[in-house]
Amino acid sequence: MAIATINPATGETIKTFTPLTDAEIETKLALAQSTYQQYRQTTFAQRSQWLNQAADILDRDKQKFAETMTTEMGKTLQSAIAEVEKCAKVCRFYSEKAPEFLANVIIDSDASHSYVAYQPLGVILAVMPWNFPFWQVFRFVAPALMAGNVGLLKHASNVPQCALAIAEIIAQAGFPEGAFQTLLIGADRIKSIMEDERVKAATLTGSEPAGAALASVAGQQLKKVVLELGGSDPFIVLESADLDEAVTTAVKARMLNNGQSCIAAKRFIVAESIADRFQAQLVEQFKALTIGDPMSEDTDIGPLATATIRSELDQQVKAAVKQGGKILLGGESISDRSGNYYPPTILADIPVDSDIAQEEFFGPVALLFRVKDIEEAIALANNIPFGLGASAWTNDSTEKERLIAEIEAGSVFINGLVKSDPRLPFGGIKRSGYGRELSSQGIHEFVNIKTVWIK
Repeated sequence: MAIATINPATGETIKTFTPLTDAEIETKLALAQSTYQQYRQTTFAQRSQWLNQAADILDRDKQKFAETMTTEMGKTLQSAIAEVEKCAKVCRFYSEKAPEFLANVIIDSDASHSYVAYQPLGVILAVMPWNFPFWQVFRFVAPALMAGNVGLLKHASNVPQCALAIAEIIAQAGFPEGAFQTLLIGADRIKSIMEDERVKAATLTGSEPAGAALASVAGQQLKKVVLELGGSDPFIVLESADLDEAVTTAVKARMLNNGQSCIAAKRFIVAESIADRFQAQLVEQFKALTIGDPMSEDTDIGPLATATIRSELDQQVKAAVKQGGKILLGGESISDRSGNYYPPTILADIPVDSDIAQEEFFGPVALLFRVKDIEEAIALANNIPFGLGASAWTNDSTEKERLIAEIEAGSVFINGLVKSDPRLPFGGIKRSGYGRELSSQGIHEFVNIKTVWIK
């Protein structure tokens, strides 16, 4: 795949980039390793100052960075501005909390003095996706740099200007040269970089195949890797739920980022007794969404990031119909304008045991299922290879406890949409990956948790 900025709203190729040569990659690896030797000795106070300065730059120039995101991958400008603001928040969160999260923990033992120390590992490779091109990177950068590690970024090939902008932000904030570097390379170069002894660990957010490939190399090299992969999150609505609020939130939860989010609600599992009302309101609110130029404030849904993504989504919808699904709304690619537009779509009556019911739909397509009770709802929610997040709606306390206890996912949100928050750990189980980002758990993923015993 070429490294290029191709505007998904128009199909226009704006700028192309030449991948790094072997010699250039070696220069960056050498710089990362040499920088680490000095950077690991810096104080929390110094790192915190630099990270706060990065947050200031993000806030100051959020409009510019947001426009770059929208131009490269098509998210609405308003959502892009919010993404930059969230990046500033995660920087400020870790600048404040890292000293606490990484403080020595005194342990009573048979020693005169024993404790757990958290120390950096070294050069960490981050392989990041296009859908949240700033947030996914900063939720790695902030804890990694505060822990004393240095980072190498292999970003998605369709967001190169975002990747370069992030590296420039880190440099302008005052971090040493080499503390964080962007590698403009294709996916075929990841394996050799991961095999380099100077690279100590990696994190990847992306597809199952990409995660499996990186995990395979990491396993052969005995290096740690954190994976945040796909999801087909359930959105369960039971009879006691506030139906109006559930429907309004369902629209937001499915259409976030033009439907291109791993934690977007994708399977809507609704109690039979309220399913007709839920369906009617969902169709009505989907119809009211405005599709158009993502730079416009009036736009609700912009284009999908690439023509390939739109084609794959269209093929999935057609497969769902062949396997018994019914189109309630949408279901055809928009062909009367340039760009990768796909309309808000609702599919119903898909057989729960069909192949297509096991897949992730990465775009503005909602799958609607009806169930008779909470037993059937939980069983259907768990009948999927993924386990990233889940949203469940009920005002019954017993049902809340069952949903929390029995849904197989990295997070369960009761009466709210699934979201990431710097204060809470984020990640999945099953084929949605392993390891955690954010909170104290996220910063502990890439440190040496060292036992110290002194007589």
